Amino acid sequence: MKNNSDIERFEKLDGQNNWNDEKKLIRALAKGDEGAYRYLYRTYGPKIGALVKSFLGSDDVDDVIQEVFLRVYKGVKKFRGDSKLATWIYKITMNVCNNLYKKLKRRSILTDFEQSTDDEEFSEYHSQVSSEDDIKKTLSDEEIMQKLNEALAKLDPEDRAILYMKEVDGLTYAEIGKILDKPEGTIKSKLHYIKRQLRKLLGEALGDEQEEP
Repeated sequence: MKNNSDIERFEKLDGQNNWNDEKKLIRALAKGDEGAYRYLYRTYGPKIGALVKSFLGSDDVDDVIQEVFLRVYKGVKKFRGDSKLATWIYKITMNVCNNLYKKLKRRSILTDFEQSTDDEEFSEYHSQVSSEDDIKKTLSDEEIMQKLNEALAKLDPEDRAILYMKEVDGLTYAEIGKILDKPEGTIKSKLHYIKRQLRKLLGEALGDEQEEP
């Protein structure tokens, strides 16, 4: 015979399984189901926060997350399912980030990117741009990460977000294209350019390091 805690646990698992069905989740969100929103926040809150950090640094991350979920709440009834739910949420996130970035830029209060990024969170970038033997011989992992963050800070915010979505979060070119309203081919070309630019910036930073006595 199951006790109350067992029943609650099975009910919780059953609810989570239902939410794994995206159509059921969307219907539940449209009805204002609190359990569905808790699941959505647990699932997408950290991802949204990481994407915001890749775009803005640490400025107003919590405020952006709250604004994104507010827009999801207001707009989910109109969501037609033309894309994945995650793609739609990421698109909202990028719109909020762009709007906030413009405001912060006008007020000149953007936080330095290299001072606000989480080394563990951006370690995926490390493997993409710093695998050369000479880099490993010259600098420690900590020093490479510092130089990498400094190089990332020089990229356009949208470029950092594209790099994050593809290399860290694993989105496809097509998904990123839908989020940014750009053709898949454009995203492929842009990502190639971003990586080349990042390697160049990182190489310049390492070159400066090597020239010091």
